[in-house]
Amino acid sequence: MDVKNGSVVTEFILLAFSGSRTLQIFFFVTFSLIYSATVMGNTLIMVIVTYNSSFHSPMYFLLGNLSFMDMCLSTVTTPKMIADLLTEHKIISLWGCMAQMFFMHLFGGAEMTLLIAMACDRYVAICKPLHYKTIMSHRVLNGFVILAWIIGFVHTMSQMVLIVNLPFCGHNVIDNIFCDLPLVIKLACVETYTLELFVIADSGLLSLICFILLLVSYTIILVTVWQRSSEGLSKALSTLSAHIIVVTLFFGPCIFTYAWPFKTFAGNKVLAVFYTVFTPLLNPIIYTLRSKKMQSAMRKLWP
Repeated sequence: MDVKNGSVVTEFILLAFSGSRTLQIFFFVTFSLIYSATVMGNTLIMVIVTYNSSFHSPMYFLLGNLSFMDMCLSTVTTPKMIADLLTEHKIISLWGCMAQMFFMHLFGGAEMTLLIAMACDRYVAICKPLHYKTIMSHRVLNGFVILAWIIGFVHTMSQMVLIVNLPFCGHNVIDNIFCDLPLVIKLACVETYTLELFVIADSGLLSLICFILLLVSYTIILVTVWQRSSEGLSKALSTLSAHIIVVTLFFGPCIFTYAWPFKTFAGNKVLAVFYTVFTPLLNPIIYTLRSKKMQSAMRKLWP
């Protein structure tokens, strides 16, 4: 396609949520409260894990890093979405759109890797309790976190280097609440079939493979515990249930969005809201409501 014959796109229009003014205000208030709770809840977890010596354990160290990634993931898209609910023209610049996609996949890829690290931590804690502190040393924990960020960076860069130079010269309407990789690619003025397959292989398979690995690891833990003691099985289920909930709610929407990213359907926006607005809030809710120790530590923060 001759790009010179078309108008060069410098900004995109986000359709976001349509409806009456009253509905827009309702969404604004609801998402503002959820985002505020997300920031507050995850910040509290990070503060407690960092400054309370009783939480200086491998599990809480990884939980603190997960809270940071959740907060960052939500911040990439949610404030812009909330602000757009009060504006008639929901516009984002070309480079603002590129930045959203870069950081979405950076934090998303890093969080997927960290969740696998948390599964490894639970495996060692439940199946090898006598060697737990030796195996999950500070060096290993720091290595897990560094590896998570490296994988997240490689994951996002492998896609962005191919997308950043795509020509956009015609359509600039994105039917979503933020710049989503599959939808932006479809707006390019060139044939993108090969690039679409690469995104499916990169983002879609990464999500699916990580999810399967996590389910397999949890199954191995439960089978190992069950073979040792039926009483231990119930305790293991209680310990792992929070992790399984977080993993399912995080990976479910990602798999639906990126494993079949170029088949649009009515629930796209719902899934987008779920894993960028609701899921980052589930981390502090699940871990604080299930942990009396965490609840006690939070109460001590208030005068």
